[in-house]
Amino acid sequence: MKYCAIASGSNGNCYYVAKGEDAVLIDVGINTKHIELRMGNLGIDPSRIKAIFITHEHSDHIRGLSVFCKRYQIPVYWTAGTCDGSRLHLPAHLVRIIAANARINIGEISVLGIPKFHDAKEPCSFVVTDGSTNVSIMTDLGRGCDNVKHVIQHSDVLLLESNYDEDMLEGGRYSYYLKNRIRSGWGHISNKASLELFLQHRSSRLKHLILGHLSEQNNTVELVEQTFLPHCEGIRLSVATRYQETDMFYLEDILQLRQIGA
Repeated sequence: MKYCAIASGSNGNCYYVAKGEDAVLIDVGINTKHIELRMGNLGIDPSRIKAIFITHEHSDHIRGLSVFCKRYQIPVYWTAGTCDGSRLHLPAHLVRIIAANARINIGEISVLGIPKFHDAKEPCSFVVTDGSTNVSIMTDLGRGCDNVKHVIQHSDVLLLESNYDEDMLEGGRYSYYLKNRIRSGWGHISNKASLELFLQHRSSRLKHLILGHLSEQNNTVELVEQTFLPHCEGIRLSVATRYQETDMFYLEDILQLRQIGA
């Protein structure tokens, strides 16, 4: 399997997972021009993507959806609540309404919906699996509910939200209302909460941890790396940002590096 973050942050999110000829996107939260540019950098042909899965209706997850799915005629899988909340009018032949806990088969891979706590109408995260390897995209987590904990325990590759530093949020310029929304248990999780979830629920099968959905105002890549790196012996650690795409990661390469201790 191969995977990457095309964009990850509070201003836009888009994730790619593929096996063989079967490729899916999780969210399309940046405009189509930038998606195409970043896909070009990674050697991804947008016309080969077979499905788009949308986690929820917030703009940083659907900003580029309407143009992108129509340009490439890609079906969009989302819950009824997300579809309604998006207020987008997509062509009927491209819309697939799914349950928040659905299992959708796309060729060689399956995409599993994971219900979660977030301040959206019917949000879910997604796990992409080929039956033996699980690539989990877990962002926009109000809290670490039982579903999230279960996913972490069974992930080979985990892209986990690490949204904000608690001190930066408290001392920052956000309004009192927005600060409370973020840390309410329905918004996002902090570096500290993300680390606790990782430490308490990771298993020996986890090979690659990617931290994502960092706040521009209330977090830094350096803080996230300082928080997690001491705890990642034997695990590849990466940080996905809003500024550019990650590398394209191949699970086989990660396994080889793990075996030789690189």
